[in-house]
Amino acid sequence: MQDLWLLLKYIFLGLFQGFTEPIPISSSGHLVILQKIINIGNDGFDFLILVNFGSLIAVIMIYRSDITSIAKNSISFLSSKSKSPENKDSFDLVLYLVIGTIPAGIIGLIYGDFIEAELGGILTVGVGLIVTGIFLWIIRNKKGTKNDRQLTWKDAIIVGLAQSVSLIPGISRSGATVVASMLSGMERETALRFSFFLYIPVSLGTMLLSIDTLVEKNISEVWIPYTLALLASIIASYFSLKLFINVMEKGKLKYFSFYCLVVGVLVLLFLL
Repeated sequence: MQDLWLLLKYIFLGLFQGFTEPIPISSSGHLVILQKIINIGNDGFDFLILVNFGSLIAVIMIYRSDITSIAKNSISFLSSKSKSPENKDSFDLVLYLVIGTIPAGIIGLIYGDFIEAELGGILTVGVGLIVTGIFLWIIRNKKGTKNDRQLTWKDAIIVGLAQSVSLIPGISRSGATVVASMLSGMERETALRFSFFLYIPVSLGTMLLSIDTLVEKNISEVWIPYTLALLASIIASYFSLKLFINVMEKGKLKYFSFYCLVVGVLVLLFLL
């Protein structure tokens, strides 16, 4: 029976992390709330890496055709086989993704420990959710005009800086990057795609920097629950991202705004 409950715990955490990661409600903030309410954690940093990898797989599954096209066009541009505008646009987009990844990478390396130690409390989460809700409300009706071909390195820096702010629990990564993208004038579809393309190098970078943590783990003892958690994360992330795409297409961001505002206020009122 104890083993069954252990498996259910991992499946639940995989579903929880997977569902909250893509949508703009802060998965890290909700994990802090979950720990506060029912005293259930993420079973260590290695487990968090695992379920985030599940979210990465889901993102790649959904955007696989775009990713493949961008990769092929960029390689063609670099190999001088074709300098067509389409190939140059794809290569430029890759450069902008690299630029957009740099701020979060630098701030994470320098201030990561400080953020975890000093800003990981329930007060920060409550305030962060309210801030996320306010900014989602600000952009709820924006449409924008910039497509992929009209992006600039300035847009990449702005969105990258927004992504670095989301290192604070309660500030949603997808929310911060979508808000920054929309305020920069991007179309909804472009804003959402750029946001999740940025997630790919961030997630991969986190995994590469944390390989030693994964290697030290005795996987033989937890491979079954970890595998179930990974599968749960992939499934939950896939449908969660599909939900977010649908909400963006219909211009219904106000619902995520309401949710963040309500949960943020409830956190400050009852969990401090």
